[in-house]
Amino acid sequence: MPLQPKHPLWIRARIPSGPDYADVKRLVRRKQLHTVCEEARCPNIGECWESRTATFMILGDVCTRRCMFCAVAKGNPIAVDEEEPRRIGEAIDYLQLKHVVITSVNRDDLPDGGAQIFAACIRECRKRVPRCSVEVLIPDLLGNMDALAVIVNATPDVLNHNTETVPRLYRRVRPQADYQRTLSIIAEAKAMAPDMFTKSGLMVGLGEKFDEIIQTMQDLREHDCDLLTIGQYLPPSRRHLRMRRYYTPGEFDDLKTAGEEMGFIHVESGPLVRSSYHAQRQIEIDPGRI
Repeated sequence: MPLQPKHPLWIRARIPSGPDYADVKRLVRRKQLHTVCEEARCPNIGECWESRTATFMILGDVCTRRCMFCAVAKGNPIAVDEEEPRRIGEAIDYLQLKHVVITSVNRDDLPDGGAQIFAACIRECRKRVPRCSVEVLIPDLLGNMDALAVIVNATPDVLNHNTETVPRLYRRVRPQADYQRTLSIIAEAKAMAPDMFTKSGLMVGLGEKFDEIIQTMQDLREHDCDLLTIGQYLPPSRRHLRMRRYYTPGEFDDLKTAGEEMGFIHVESGPLVRSSYHAQRQIEIDPGRI
């Protein structure tokens, strides 16, 4: 396998350390919780945990899908833990979060894809920390719109579903997903709750062309996506999809500008941007722009 190019100077993550980082790590272990920060080997874990924030991953740490860009374990998932929403709520309360992001593995083994647990987590957060805004980063639920309604009816502030890549690369990058299904999830969520923010995320560096990214962004806007994140794909290991090239900070700035011109309320675009990176900042906007 060809060697990956060395990271350029603008790919520099903070080394995980510090008292708050250690406290968050102890909390996650004590409450027997999972975070996408660890499971997906996020490069921003040092920065985020030292800022006393984390993206919680519910429904276990084993995914039923085999996307080759993702470091989360694949296989047969564990039974649903009905007590998990309570522990998530306790963790949010302990950290006194102002904004929380809750995501999950894909649970295609469950009839509702885990929607009831997502809803329970949202309700638990509302009960324990009413001032905390809630963002859910959900799987595609195999297109089950009734399951989507269960999550939307629990009133998250932001519903995020990642597009990940351009449609031409879906078969290679997301072989068990469907591009039109992804767009439909976002559009249907917005139709169910027009005042709720909708959000999606893209990775670049997998072999897509610049104009394909622009077209994908336009497709998202046409399906009522409000917020967008764009970041550099970094292979978690040699077993994962090869990264084809690095985008420069200037190119990320160009994508941000293009997205703003399309009408996205906020575009977070940069080499180390991930779905939940600076998530609170993305909804601290002028209400007049909505």
